[in-house]
Order: sequence, then C-alpha cells, then structure tokens
Amino acid sequence: MLRHLVLSLFLLNTAATCQVVMAQNTQAHNPVIYADVPDMSIIRVGNKYYMSSTTMHMSPGVPIMESTDLVNWKMISYAYQTLDTINSLSLKNGESTYGRGSWASCLRYHKGMYYVSTFAQPTGRTHIYKTKHIAKGRWVEHTFAPSFHDHTLFFDDDGKTYLIYGGGKLKLVELEDDLSGVKKGTEEKVIIENAALPAGNNIGLPAEGSQLFKIKGKYYLFNITWPRNSMRTVVVHRADKITGPYEGKMVLQDKGVAQGGLIDTPDGRWFAYLFQDCGSVGRIPFLVPVKWEDGWPVLGENGKVPEFLDLPANKSLIPGIVNSDEFNRKKGEPALPLVWQWNHNPDNNLWSVSERNGYLRLKTGRIDQSYTMARNTLTQRTVGPECSGSTCMDASNMKDGDCAGLSLLQKDFGWVGIRKEGNVKHLVMVNMNFADAPEVENIPLTQDKVYLKIDCDFKNRTDKAYFYYSLDGKQWTSIGKPLKMSYTIPHFMGYRYGLFNYATKEVGGFVDFDYFHITDKPSK
Repeated sequence: MLRHLVLSLFLLNTAATCQVVMAQNTQAHNPVIYADVPDMSIIRVGNKYYMSSTTMHMSPGVPIMESTDLVNWKMISYAYQTLDTINSLSLKNGESTYGRGSWASCLRYHKGMYYVSTFAQPTGRTHIYKTKHIAKGRWVEHTFAPSFHDHTLFFDDDGKTYLIYGGGKLKLVELEDDLSGVKKGTEEKVIIENAALPAGNNIGLPAEGSQLFKIKGKYYLFNITWPRNSMRTVVVHRADKITGPYEGKMVLQDKGVAQGGLIDTPDGRWFAYLFQDCGSVGRIPFLVPVKWEDGWPVLGENGKVPEFLDLPANKSLIPGIVNSDEFNRKKGEPALPLVWQWNHNPDNNLWSVSERNGYLRLKTGRIDQSYTMARNTLTQRTVGPECSGSTCMDASNMKDGDCAGLSLLQKDFGWVGIRKEGNVKHLVMVNMNFADAPEVENIPLTQDKVYLKIDCDFKNRTDKAYFYYSLDGKQWTSIGKPLKMSYTIPHFMGYRYGLFNYATKEVGGFVDFDYFHITDKPSK
C-alpha cells in the first residue's frame, strides 16, 4: 500500500514537472528579457513592435529594438551616436557621468514618422530624435532646454504635441509644431498635484516615469511610485481631457515590477510592459496581461505578475541583445555590431577592427590612473540567470604601465588581464570588493598571448563573478577571488562585460583582441 502511495506521488510530481517544462518550451515566461533593459517604451506599427530603453552614459545611446512577438527582441538602431561632446560624457579632464547621461526615453509613431525623446542631466536639455525608417534611417535631432524629467511625448488628435513630466507633481507643456521647444506664449500646467496619492500618504519615491496613452477617447497616464516599507508600485490616472481632471488608482503592487505602459497585439489583447530591479544584472523587463473593467486597465492575474504568458516562447538573448564577435568584417559591414556600446564617448582614433584583420585593436593615447576613467572600454550587457564571457588577447605591444584585459563594469568592478611593469608582464586579477588592495593576485607571465574568461551567476540574486585565465585556450585556471557584484546607484546600470586597455606611464601601446565570446551557459 505504501509502495503504491509513494509511486503515485512520484508520478504526480513527475507529471507536474513535465507540465512546467512543456510550458517553458511552448509559452513565454517572465522576465521576458533577463538583462538590463530598463525604462522601456514600446509601440506597435502593424505587426511589428519597437522598443527604446535607457543606457545613460553609454555611446551610442537610446537603443532601439524590434520584435514580432513582444518576447524576443533584437537590436536594430540607436537614436544617437554621440549625445554631446562635453567633458563628462567623454571622460575628459577627470570628469565622468556615470549614473547619468540620457535617461528614460519615450518612443512614438506619428503620421509616418518615428520619434524618440529623452532628457539628459549632463546637457541640461531635452532631446527629440525623428526618422522615417526606424531600422536603417538617420535620426534627426531637435534639442532644447530645460531637461524635462521622465517625460512622455504625446501627439494628440487635435494636432498639438505635449510633454508630461516631473516627479510627484506632474506637469504639462505644449511644444512647437516642429518640436524645437516649448510653444511660445504657453505656460506649463500642473495636471496632477500628487500622482503618488493612490498608493498612500507614506511615499518614499514620488510618482515619476510618466507614459501617456489615449484609448477610446480617454487619457491614461502610467507612473511608478514607491511607498515606504513596501515596493515599487504602478499607479494609473485617467481623464477625458489631457489637461484633466485626473482620477487615479493603484493597479499593481507585486514583486516590485513597475514603470512602463500599455501595448496591444494585432488580435486585440493588451499587456503592460514593466521592469523589475533584479540585483547586479540590472533592471529586467516583464510583461503583465491586462484586462479592461469599467474603463480601467486591470493588471496581472488576480493582481499578481504571472510566471507564464500566452505568447511565443522565449528564445536566447543571443544574438539579439548580446552576441559573440570574431572581429572579422566583410566589405560594407559596420565596424561594430549594435550589441556593442562604448563606456562614454570613445576616441575613434584609438581603436580599429581593420588595422589587423580579425582583431579589435585598442590603443592608448593618454595617461589614466583608474579603470573607470579609461577611454575606449568596449562593453556588452551581462545576461541572466548565468553567463560566461571570454576573449583571447595579444599583449606583445603593451608599454610600461599599461593595463588591459576583460572586465566587469560597475562601481564595484573586477577584471582579469595583464599589467606591464618595465619589461615584465604580470597576469593579474583586480577585485574592488577589496578596495584597499584590489589587485588580489599577481602571476608573472612569460608569453604575449593569453586567454581570459569571466563567469557570472545571477541565480536567486547570488550575484557572484568568477575569473579565469588560460595559456593555451584549453586548460583554465581560476585567478583571484570571486567578485560580489553590487548594483550601485552611482553607476545605475547592470554589470557589463568590457574589453579595455589604458596607460598609466607612457602612451603608444596597444593590444589586440582576437574575439569576444558570450554564452548563456556557465563554462565547464
């Protein structure tokens, strides 16, 4: 009898497990993107979806992604190559703009034209870009002061264009027809005095992250707020006129999933696109089904964020969001695929993928004393729940004092690579968990070619990275100590892999990277 009971329980458990596996193989699951893609703005044009996001100090900036199913996305464009050339955006004269740059963008489609707007603290301006061809076209910029915080761009049916912006107290301004600035003769109008009020009176983060939608003649304004001793929360206000009056509701408070807006599918379904703070990998996108009741969007399933979604299954983030690169370029191909971004504005005279065929060359052109202030660090996102990044570097042309290798970029960074002292090369691991003595291991090196690898574990907020080297590309050896990764506000970004080279004593050296490989499986 006991044997039959145990067998029955085993079969039931096995069946349940199989159902979950089958669901994972046939249905989408949250998060839809397990990587740092925050502050999303999504539109649908026909059967295609387009999304913009925040990458702040990175260059190029305001990434544009495309999808046919809301789940699987690929990089197709950037709104700008260079936001501005000021010192802080270019890592000049000891200045940087970590944690700033361009913030939450707003993507719109109006009368055959695509628009994406953003705002930037370093420039003190609002930036609006437009193009007729979102994937291949050139984005044309309009920019004006001031920098309208967390704004939503909105083209109304009467031909007028507006921005709604602010934190806590939300304001409205009308723009000139050509989007060159605030319309002359108009004034800003407060449309909601305290947008966080639907979530209570004890608020830590005032309502921000505005995104406005007009559905069946009504205006719906989405915001994020954060009650004290609680979590990030979604509030929605609605009105019959863009100027109000607005009435508000708290529409989702679960798992800290918040900030975003609404999107519909060609077959008439609705979803909310939102993100969750997920430790050191960054802020990761979620989709939440939406139903309409009494003219209000009702988010989630019984108020909860579901694990599975009635959408096509998630595929790998490789090659759409991150990708390996052999640095081989055919005629007509761009020098760098869209998955790459520079840490701040690069010096384009100091890097090349053509000087040595099949290699990325990073040259030094000035003296720097720290990794985070070095120009021309080339980066890609890390991805969860696990990932592994690796490269092979030729260090034969390094100068005395040069440091180069493979890194993880955040305030608490880590890297494995080569530091040259005089004529001697040292294989080193640097770990900012030990800020007083970050070079935690140093091994004399007698060859110029070295293989480097970093594994990241984001499972269940483990947030640890492990560093390795190889002298032959086959046998890997652990070096240094695991990096406890931390998502810090000073950088305000998930960890990124980086290829770097900087000089501390003399300029003119260079290193060559043969490839960069990234996988979403831990290395063995």
